[in-house]
Amino acid sequence: MTANDVTASNSTAATITKKPRRKRRGGLSIQSKLLIMLLAVSLIASVIVGVIGFISGRESLRAAAIDQLTTIRELRVSEIETAMQGAQDGVALDSRNLSAQTASIAINAGWDDLQNRTLTPAQEAELEAYYADTFNPQLTERTGDPYSDTAFLPTSNAGKWAQYHLTSKFTDFDEALNVNDGGDGTPYSAATEQYGDYLSRLVTQVGYEDLLMMNLDGDVVYSAYKGVDLGTNLNEGPFQDSKLADAYREVVATNSVNAVMTTDFERYIPSLNVPTLWVVSPIGNDSQVTGVLAAQLPLSTINDVMTGKERWAEQGLGETGEVYLVGRDHLMRSISRELVENPEDYAAEVIANGTPPSIADRVVQVNGTVLLQPINTVSVEKALQGETGTSISQSYLGGENITAYSPVEIDGLDWVAVARIDTAEAFNPVNDFTRNLILSLLGIMLAVSVLSLLLAQVFTRPIRKLVEAVRGVAAGNLAVEVPQGSRDEIGDLGTAFNDMASSLRIKQELIDAQQEENQKLLLTLMPETVAARYKKGEETIAEEHDNVSVVFAELVGFDEYTQTLSGDQEITQLNLLMRGFDEAAAKTGVEKVRTLRGGYLASSGLIVPRVDNVRRAVDFAKEMRAVVERFNSQHGTQIDLRAGVDTGTVTSGLVGRTSLAYDLWGDAVSLAYRVRSVTDVPGIYVSQGVRDRLQDSVGFTEAGTVDLRGKRQSVWRVG
Repeated sequence: MTANDVTASNSTAATITKKPRRKRRGGLSIQSKLLIMLLAVSLIASVIVGVIGFISGRESLRAAAIDQLTTIRELRVSEIETAMQGAQDGVALDSRNLSAQTASIAINAGWDDLQNRTLTPAQEAELEAYYADTFNPQLTERTGDPYSDTAFLPTSNAGKWAQYHLTSKFTDFDEALNVNDGGDGTPYSAATEQYGDYLSRLVTQVGYEDLLMMNLDGDVVYSAYKGVDLGTNLNEGPFQDSKLADAYREVVATNSVNAVMTTDFERYIPSLNVPTLWVVSPIGNDSQVTGVLAAQLPLSTINDVMTGKERWAEQGLGETGEVYLVGRDHLMRSISRELVENPEDYAAEVIANGTPPSIADRVVQVNGTVLLQPINTVSVEKALQGETGTSISQSYLGGENITAYSPVEIDGLDWVAVARIDTAEAFNPVNDFTRNLILSLLGIMLAVSVLSLLLAQVFTRPIRKLVEAVRGVAAGNLAVEVPQGSRDEIGDLGTAFNDMASSLRIKQELIDAQQEENQKLLLTLMPETVAARYKKGEETIAEEHDNVSVVFAELVGFDEYTQTLSGDQEITQLNLLMRGFDEAAAKTGVEKVRTLRGGYLASSGLIVPRVDNVRRAVDFAKEMRAVVERFNSQHGTQIDLRAGVDTGTVTSGLVGRTSLAYDLWGDAVSLAYRVRSVTDVPGIYVSQGVRDRLQDSVGFTEAGTVDLRGKRQSVWRVG
């Protein structure tokens, strides 16, 4: 028996009888893995079914909410179009009936008579005082702008006469509506008294805000409320640039009693700058046109239609829904629901969404959004482009909402309608559905978890018994046996374990028989021989080792990285990497042999024989690459590692005499050095012997071949 045989026998015996119990490696147990698999399959299936149901149910509920909002928008648009068409038809009929025609002729004749009458200086002073003391202060309070006392004063004799005897006598518009005689005994007063009752009843019964009558010269010859527009000229007077004046000129130019013009809202000074909308139509018949009738539609007519008389909740719009109108200038043409219901919150909400504070405060002050509140939402933009559709976007109040938008078809008006409701409210059924679905899924998951835990425990019970038996063998108890139970693969594993334990007992008996003799031989040969050779002055003392794995690694790109570093910085960075490699060696149970600049030589199974030395060597190479990757992430570098691994017989010993060095050499070392240089690509490269030892436990790809002592060997790349 050689010394190597004795050493191998002693190592085997030590492995069986003296090897300490290993700590349990970190990781999941089979029961945990089985539990996870059962849970994963069941829970994934439940989640998939839940997600499909959620998506389907959510989309259905969302579609229902959008369809409801679209229906409400269509109803409101139809109602406003019908209401405006009715107003246009009504004004056209009123302007063509015989009473309007005779009234126009008589009032025009009386107006011509007034052109020959002049006010006294005292009367003119009284008229100017009316503007200075009554009308202008009210207008300034409303608009915030100052006006001169003569800014709106008519220039014609007839206009001044009519305003002095009618307009300046009233501070209450409702009182003025019932008075048509100026008390001056003129033909004009006689005509307005005769036909004023008819014209006033049009206002009260039809619901007009005001009613004006103009002659063909542009003079406002009659006003139901005797406002400051009475007596002015729409072609040359202070209101010649108003939308009313534009509509007047257009219908007169047609010379047709069938013409009807509708103006968009404008701030009309005679109405104290309140937004005003007019429907204008010529007075006369097919033979002649004698004048023009203009009816001012009340803003409440528009608001009542768009708000459903403020019964939003009853009409399917919930707590936040509304339908509003917007003009081409992006300003509202109807009132905002938020302003009606929550005026104290309105300003803060619109200001937060980009509305200037001055405008928001003005909206709250006048309690109206027409021609004040800007709307620049996606829905308004699309509707103004002629599109009809729905969207989920930000509202003018700042929150996310669902909208249904479309243009409004009204002659003379370029309006769009938008129906909106907060998404939180509109999709509240979706939220309820989602909550119920989640609760149901949680219940299913809980039940599945409990059932999976029970099944996993039942399945792994025999495996746990086998694990305890293996631990007993590892602790030196070779008499342990696993009870035979199931007739499946686990039962076969138990039988194989019992056979293995029996075989180990037989081998242990043989080893014990030779233990004493082997121990004596080791104590006499190994220490004495090495010491004697060193004392005799031998240059080298070497020992040969079988079944040792060698790792030879070198850094790639380190030289390029250190070109810009000083010597001290280079050493510092290299030490960081080498310390990491040393820690990786300790972690994986690998012995460090020596280090070079940019290189590292290590072995597994040299000092401490290990059955799994090949696996440990490959694991160490992987850990080295991980150390390099961490270094790269910390320092922003692009260094990598190329490592070669081989297994076989090596020689170790002391080299030198005055300065001793422990080194390693042999074919395994040479082959490990060569396989790592088979390619320039960084990675872990192993010999055919390493690949055969690891088999399918690690993934390999063929990387090339190397020549060693005239023999070609395949090289494999890990991963």
